[in-house]
Amino acid sequence: MKELKAGDKAPNFSAEDELGRTISLKDYKGKKLVVFFYPKASTPGCTAEACNLNDNYDRFKAQGYEILGVSADSAKRQSNFKNKYGFQYPLLADEDKSVIEAFGVWGPKKFMGKEYDGIHRTTFIIDENGIIEDVISKVKTKDHTAQILTE
Repeated sequence: MKELKAGDKAPNFSAEDELGRTISLKDYKGKKLVVFFYPKASTPGCTAEACNLNDNYDRFKAQGYEILGVSADSAKRQSNFKNKYGFQYPLLADEDKSVIEAFGVWGPKKFMGKEYDGIHRTTFIIDENGIIEDVISKVKTKDHTAQILTE
């Protein structure tokens, strides 16, 4: 797993969202971007995190941020997740894990004593020039906005 850090150039990515539209890093040129990676749509922790960001969406927009969620779920699963909770931002269906691997968030995990490969819940804050400003690896799912926005 490669480790991206603040100051690194964000990986160029392209993947389809829940509606089948292709979304790329270049679409956000000149904008600040929050890219949050989550293990699985509609699970308790992922729902809490995505809802917390959505509940504060106007605050993000007011500070010039766009939000993009990414998991390895299918477009249909992402669409169901988005529609159920009314998320105001796109969710990438990164089934081939190209974006997940480009950001280095796929790797060994442990859960209840078992080891397996999966997505590490991680958020990247990317500036207007495509440079990573911050990497949050210890995500507080119920209060993630506070970890990103300082005001």
